[in-house]
Amino acid sequence: MSKKPKPKVTLHIDDKHFDLPVRQGTEGEMGLDITRLRERTSLVTYDNGYGNTGSCESQVTYIHGENSILRYRGYPIEQLAEHSDFVETAYLVIYGDLPTATQRAQFSALLTENAAIHERMVYLFESYPRDAHPMSLLSAMVNALACYYPHLATNNIDRDMVNINEAAASLISKVRTITAMAYRMSRGLPIIYPKRSLKYCENFLHMMFSEPYDLYKCEPEVARALNLILLLHADHEQNCSTATVRMVASSGANLFASAAAGVCALWGPFHGGANQAVIEMLQAIHDSGDDGTHYIAEAKDGDRRLMGFGHRIYKNYDPRAKIIGRACEQLLNKLGLDDPLLQIAHKLEQAALNDEYFIERKLYPNVDFYSGIMMRAIGIPLNMFTVMFAIGRMPGWVANWREVASGKPRIYRPRQIYVGHTQRDYVPVEKRG
Repeated sequence: MSKKPKPKVTLHIDDKHFDLPVRQGTEGEMGLDITRLRERTSLVTYDNGYGNTGSCESQVTYIHGENSILRYRGYPIEQLAEHSDFVETAYLVIYGDLPTATQRAQFSALLTENAAIHERMVYLFESYPRDAHPMSLLSAMVNALACYYPHLATNNIDRDMVNINEAAASLISKVRTITAMAYRMSRGLPIIYPKRSLKYCENFLHMMFSEPYDLYKCEPEVARALNLILLLHADHEQNCSTATVRMVASSGANLFASAAAGVCALWGPFHGGANQAVIEMLQAIHDSGDDGTHYIAEAKDGDRRLMGFGHRIYKNYDPRAKIIGRACEQLLNKLGLDDPLLQIAHKLEQAALNDEYFIERKLYPNVDFYSGIMMRAIGIPLNMFTVMFAIGRMPGWVANWREVASGKPRIYRPRQIYVGHTQRDYVPVEKRG
């Protein structure tokens, strides 16, 4: 029986032709392999924003935007959201499989052991202005971990891979402590240290909201909501910040440096700031006395932009939005909160689902639309919404760093199409007009 020939594409350039191989993923995705294109043809491809470029092969996350599919390591996001929590999902994303009971206990113990930060890092916080943006602090402190834990950040890939378990646990665990300390110092509050007896999300909320004389009591519904928010953000394929982490990792940089670069990329309002923008939009609608009706009309006229709607990848409903939309309503009901912003959000969502204007443009709510309302209900301040995104995304960054480091790293080096001046001769300053 003859083997089925591998697919290929023939590129014709003038009177020459070149056969280019096609790579196929496990879910049937096809990608034209242009690795040797420039070598063979002297041409490069032009793909502004990398929207049609596969920069790597990865086993971490699969997305099918047209069919609203999101899977971590093969597991549908809907199943993980219903049955798992953030710590278990973090293990899955990093190591490839759901942990056994023993592996789960060991991973949890490693997170607990690495929750505290080096005491000298407290002085770093004190040197920053009290009104410093939390994302600025987070990127600086994550990068500074390499100074205080140098054995985990040698910039020698082989040595760093030997210590990847400790480095990963340190990053995922300490990012909570860093965030909570930034929050409390910005408000002149005493630092609250982690407690060994608390689970991941409960410990974070303890460090955020406890007082020395009045420990924070975490309601189970709040812990579940925070777990869900972080779980839904654990990875999302080659987005801007994850691609940045891989880019930095390809240079041989350690995990902390690569993750700090990811934080900086996530800080941009076009990437990580969408959930904050949603709350600001809903608040502005409420403050104007509108229930969303006038805002929708203005959006259709092109005078307003609906924040939290549409997605570059999902051409249908963001599967995370359905999950978090239901969870948001459940949380507010459990806490007895009557948030007027939720009513406005419902109004906007119904318009998007039933109005031909939004349907034709595939403008459906995404995960950012409801996550901000949930974080607001939990007590997370608006300027820390993007930080929460970063905490959730750490497992994905670790997994992608690990893929780069465990392969045969080839430093990322995109090409360009130069459109500047052709050669010019130097003109002395006195002759310049």
